[in-house]
Amino acid sequence: MSTNTFRAAVVRAPSGPDSIEILDLPTRAPGRGEARIAVAAASINPVDLAVAGGVFHQRGVIPPGRQAGLGWDFAGTVIESGPGTGVEPGARVAGVVTGFDREIGAYADEVVIGASEFAVVPEALDLVAASTIPINGLAAAQMLDLLGAPTPESNRLLVTGAAGVVGGYLLALAGERGWQVTGLARADDEAFVRGLGAAFTTSPDHRWDAVADGAAMQSTGLALVRDGGRFVGVQPGAAPQPERGISVHTVVAHADGRLGDLLERAAAGALPIRVHATVPLDRVADAQKEAAKPGVRGRVVLLP
Repeated sequence: MSTNTFRAAVVRAPSGPDSIEILDLPTRAPGRGEARIAVAAASINPVDLAVAGGVFHQRGVIPPGRQAGLGWDFAGTVIESGPGTGVEPGARVAGVVTGFDREIGAYADEVVIGASEFAVVPEALDLVAASTIPINGLAAAQMLDLLGAPTPESNRLLVTGAAGVVGGYLLALAGERGWQVTGLARADDEAFVRGLGAAFTTSPDHRWDAVADGAAMQSTGLALVRDGGRFVGVQPGAAPQPERGISVHTVVAHADGRLGDLLERAAAGALPIRVHATVPLDRVADAQKEAAKPGVRGRVVLLP
């Protein structure tokens, strides 16, 4: 790699982790309102596994033959900033590279993104930890937005996949909004779930006012909602068919101005941070295979 190029992991013929290619691409100077950021860490999320596996190409979200950059969230250091960005070189930031049709994602040596898509990382938070927060924290907050506010008569929320990253953030954030939260997870995860102030179950035996389906149970998760209740899922473009008067939504996580607050919460210990492993960028296929193993708790993080 020269000073005029950088590495980025992409898929052009997606068929799983072994179809990922690492390309040398030309650097780009930031424009107005943008910053060029050296990536220190980029976390692997389920959506990245789906992109590499061709799921979104099959659904038509990514056009056939289109190069797709991998990676949604990252943390790093500003190299240079364009006019109106509001950050100086050297600033530690974390952010999201959103959308499915971008040719370069966060699995890269560097990214150029708009100031609305990143926030300054508090000094108390290291960059590997910070890289696991943006897309997952925003997804959890936006899932709760889609559910709407609880009422005294409708406030029982079940979080599936409660021991996952999104699920853990849902547990931490939902109680603040007035939900009576129960986490659905494996028996080994009970201490984690209860440690975030939620009730715990391994086998829900009744229907709930609302379900936040962090485990992507889909129709099985919808069946846990009472008639007229609320459901929000995590698979864009693949919402279960509404039934029994249930409102059904799916989250498409995006930058919305709340990332700085989420990073501050994480630095203060109010959001759980779990890193399963760190892996060099040039071993991205191995990293995705590790992230896909059943029972992994926390994120696998790539280090460019």
